[in-house]
Amino acid sequence: MEFSFTQEEERFRKELQAFLEEQLPSGWLGEEPYDDSIWPFTLETRRKLGEKGWLAISWPKEYGGSGGTPGMAAVYSEEMAYYRAPGKDTQGVGFLGPCLMVHGTEEQRQTHLRPIAEGRVTWCQGFSEPESGSDLASLKTRAVEDGDDYLISGQKIWSSGAHQSDWCHLLARTDPDAPKHKGITYFLIDMKTPGVDVRRITDMSGHQRFNEIFLDNVRVPKTNVIGEVNRGWYAAMSTLDFERTAVEHSANARRLVADLTEYARETSHNGASLLDDASVRTTLAEMAVDAQIARLLSYRVLWLQNKGDIPNYEASMAKAFATEMAMRVAASAMQVLGLHGQLEEGSRWTPLKGYIGRLYMNAIGNTIAGGTSEIQRNIIALRGLGLPRGA
Repeated sequence: MEFSFTQEEERFRKELQAFLEEQLPSGWLGEEPYDDSIWPFTLETRRKLGEKGWLAISWPKEYGGSGGTPGMAAVYSEEMAYYRAPGKDTQGVGFLGPCLMVHGTEEQRQTHLRPIAEGRVTWCQGFSEPESGSDLASLKTRAVEDGDDYLISGQKIWSSGAHQSDWCHLLARTDPDAPKHKGITYFLIDMKTPGVDVRRITDMSGHQRFNEIFLDNVRVPKTNVIGEVNRGWYAAMSTLDFERTAVEHSANARRLVADLTEYARETSHNGASLLDDASVRTTLAEMAVDAQIARLLSYRVLWLQNKGDIPNYEASMAKAFATEMAMRVAASAMQVLGLHGQLEEGSRWTPLKGYIGRLYMNAIGNTIAGGTSEIQRNIIALRGLGLPRGA
């Protein structure tokens, strides 16, 4: 395996870093990109990235990309995460676009890919339901054929950014009598369609990035079906493979180690710097090692992409380790901060503007979103190790 980047990819890294340092406000430590107060800045940054051809840098030029390498896409994801920059389009660029290139029609590609690559449209995902998360194939949302359309009714949940999205890529059951992994169809839905009702959910950190989506006889044309009718499960699984590269988590962790090290260097306790405390230095070292392991697992996924393969269990390995690493790193950071880490944003005594406290509360969700750690381990066992299914 070769994990090094080319000279061209490293030049792009420096160019992107310079752009972000100019674009982001002084002292920027990261904000929730879906917050109403931040959303205009998120869209502005996204459109600037699109104008530069960076938002979908590895996409073919005919679809609005720059024809860059998978390595450039990884560099982009790493640096955006390290700088905690808003504007990265996780759903449109990260998941849906690659899926359309594999399973979509040419008309769908021509209609949807360029607006995504230019940062002109926002997508959300409609997979999980109140009783269908890890067992996604048990979903109950129904799509009934009606002439040239389908009428879709049901409920989705945990749809990040749905309240600010223009479109949704969604799974619904079209054959209720088929085995549960069959009879599912993959749809593209305009969020302005009558019958779509989005309700925001406040999470434990006080932010409202998650949503419920209620669908009441939402009319969707058959031209908005991705792949084959009743075989949407297989297209959706390739979408999840694109989701599980996880390079952002290691970049976030490396930035956290850097910020926490600087904080410890500048903060005194009993007349000495926190960095003079051996236990603090050991904690920071362990965090850095954890972050580097996660980074290398993600680079393995990148190596496979460079070969032209679609990662499967390798992506699950990277996702499971990286998200659990993020929980460990956040917990360690809270230990270094002590009781000050529990202070809310806005207090003059809150370290690092409360970012670490928010990270600690949100980290556990990453082990659930996109497939729980248990699901990832099942994939690793079945597809990676060839172990038999449990009874």
